[in-house]
Amino acid sequence: MLATPPSAARRLDATAVSAALHRLARSPQPPWLHTEVARRMAERLEVILLQPELVLDWWGALGAGAEHLTRQYPKARRIVVEPDAEWLARSLEAAHRPWWSAARWSGTALEAVADTSALPQGAQLVWANMMLHAVVDPPALFERWHGLLGVDGFVMFSCLGPGTLRELRALYARLGWPAPTPGFIDMHDLGDMLVRTGFADPVMDQETLTLQWASPAALLAELRGLGGNTAPDRAQGLRTPGWRQRLERELAALAGPDGKIGLSFEVAYGHAFKAKPKLRADALATVSLADMQSMVRTSRSRAQGSDPLR
Repeated sequence: MLATPPSAARRLDATAVSAALHRLARSPQPPWLHTEVARRMAERLEVILLQPELVLDWWGALGAGAEHLTRQYPKARRIVVEPDAEWLARSLEAAHRPWWSAARWSGTALEAVADTSALPQGAQLVWANMMLHAVVDPPALFERWHGLLGVDGFVMFSCLGPGTLRELRALYARLGWPAPTPGFIDMHDLGDMLVRTGFADPVMDQETLTLQWASPAALLAELRGLGGNTAPDRAQGLRTPGWRQRLERELAALAGPDGKIGLSFEVAYGHAFKAKPKLRADALATVSLADMQSMVRTSRSRAQGSDPLR
C-alpha cells in the first residue's frame, strides 16, 4: 500500500503555497500579524540564557524578526534562510537601508541564502516566525534544523494553530463550501514531532488573537495578504461576482454590536534544545579481538578473586 503523501495528510497544497509566497514577495512590508507575533516571540528569548554566536533566521524577510534578533544578540552572526530565489533577492535588496538606519552603519553585511545545502552547522539558534504552517512536511524540517544546530543550541518558532479562522470555517461548512483554510497542526502534535526528531525539553504554548475589520472587503483583503487559501480541496478556478457578494453578506452578518467583524487566529509558540547524543541500547558496538581477550581475562580474574572458597 502506498503511504499517504505529506501534503495530503497536512491538507496543504505546496503549489498554492508557492503562489502565495510569490504574491507576498511583491508586498512592501510583511503582514502585520507576522510583525506582531515576531514581537511576542522575541519576548520569550528573555528566558533563554544561551547567547548565540550563529543565528539562522528561517524565512527571515517574511518573519519580520531581524530587528528583535539584532537587538537581543548584537554580536551574533545572522544568516537569513529564504524559501526561494525571489525572497532571497528581496532580502538582499532590503540590505540597502536608508542612511539613518543604525544597521547600515554596523559594519556587518547581510548574509542570506535560498539554498540550504551550504549552511554552516553548529548554530545556536534557529528562529522561524510564522512559517511552519506553510510547510508540507514539518518533521523533515525539524530534522534539518536538528542537524544544523550544535549541542545545546535551540529552535524557537511560531505558527498558526487549528483554532485559526474557526468562524470562517463554520460559515463555509454551513454554506456547503470547501474549507477555506489548510489543515493546521495542534501544538501538542508539534511537540511530539520535536521529540521524535531528537529535540529535548520542548515547551509549547498558544494564544488566540482576535482581529477585527470594519467591512467584509477589508477582511478579505487582509486574509489574502496573509497568504490566502492554500487548502488542496479549495474551489478551483475563479469565483463569480455573485458568489463574492454572497460571501460578503454572510461575513457582514458576523459583525458584533460595534459593527466590526472579528476572526480568531490561534498562534502556537514552541522552543526546544538539541541535547547531547545518547548511545542507544540497540546501537551496534565493535570490539577488537585484543580488547575481547582482555575483557575475558579481566572477567576471570574478578571471578577468581571474589570466590570465598579459593
